[in-house]
Amino acid sequence: MNQSAHQGNQSVVVLGTQWGDEGKGKIVDLLAAEADIVVRYQGGHNAGHTLIVNGEKLVLHLVPSGILQPNARNLIGNGVVISPSALKQELAGLESRGIETRGRLGIAPNCAVIMPYHEALDRVREVARGSQAIGTTGRGIGPAYEDKIARRGLCLGDLLDGNRLQATLEPVMDYHNFVLSEYFQDKALDISRVRDEALQLGAYLQEYLSDVTNELHQARSEGKKILFEGAQGTLLDIDHGTYPFVTSSNTTVGGACTGTGIAPCDIDYVLGITKAYTTRVGAGPFPTELHDEVGQHIGERGKEFGATTGRARRCGWLDSIALARAVKLNGITGLCVTKLDVLDQLEEVKICVGYELHGERIAGYPADRDQWSDIQPVYETFPGWQHDTRGIKSRAELPANARSYLTSMEELIGAPIHILSTGPERDEGTVLVNPFG
Repeated sequence: MNQSAHQGNQSVVVLGTQWGDEGKGKIVDLLAAEADIVVRYQGGHNAGHTLIVNGEKLVLHLVPSGILQPNARNLIGNGVVISPSALKQELAGLESRGIETRGRLGIAPNCAVIMPYHEALDRVREVARGSQAIGTTGRGIGPAYEDKIARRGLCLGDLLDGNRLQATLEPVMDYHNFVLSEYFQDKALDISRVRDEALQLGAYLQEYLSDVTNELHQARSEGKKILFEGAQGTLLDIDHGTYPFVTSSNTTVGGACTGTGIAPCDIDYVLGITKAYTTRVGAGPFPTELHDEVGQHIGERGKEFGATTGRARRCGWLDSIALARAVKLNGITGLCVTKLDVLDQLEEVKICVGYELHGERIAGYPADRDQWSDIQPVYETFPGWQHDTRGIKSRAELPANARSYLTSMEELIGAPIHILSTGPERDEGTVLVNPFG
């Protein structure tokens, strides 16, 4: 894994290195111009990837961000949990814009299905947690992954046959309806209605089903370029994130293998996306969060609102300790830095270079989750550049202080910057090193 980009790479993984919302969609769209296949490998419609092309905004939730590139085949791997109703709505929205999906999108039939009872469970659980709520999107992602792991979940292929669906659905709905009505004192769902709607959605999606794993292995053997699109970010990984304030899938690079069926040795390059600062949606630890005018300025200038929920994102300084951890966890080859222009007006900028716990400096990233609530960041301060960087096409054109900031990022994080994004549009930024070589 991680060959030199100059040798020519077939398989490139794009993933987030923070708590999501780093701007992965724009970069996948950019790199998809060179790719033969773009594939999503984990998460669900809780992800929101925003693309802005020629001033027109498009938010994708399940369909890969390569759908705007006419020559790219788009795939959804088995690691993704799919709400058939949400996917149908998204496909209809794309086609209403003149973006063809039939024949260009393939979906693994063994994708786990998000059913209405998963959404109901997600909602009532968050309410019951009260002040301890995790801050989920309420879209049923966690409960669907739970059913998958418990081996009682439905797959897309189950929605194609009424008898097969009935046999699987009846016991699982009896179980969840009992939990909804008896434990949470909420309304039970009607099995017949859920079954009939699922069959209709299965019939609609049937033409999209494809052996995604076989397609990828075949493409690899033919020398085609494959772009793997991650959702959320490293610090939301179910195993390596700030548990329990995480998502329900592996957002780190291993998810590309388990979520599609490709082997680790078939990954040639890993591109980590990071903002020039840090944001987080929902509850959970955030050592560098700013509660002052600077944090408000970053949020307003960066338009930091969730693409899926519309919730305001929490904003703070760049955390090099967390990013260095993400680099190691994912074997990152190169970084893409987004939203550098959001910091343009600040007199000074800061990077977290360490953590203190109870007044003493600790080494690196906390191993015990109970330590997160007591961590205090240690900052290094840099002079701001106070010049407009939006749309700048090369690193050399940046103000000296901006270049210095990026160089310090590289040194602290332990990975080189290969792509720089200086605006939301597809053509705003520069590729310093092409991941495909």
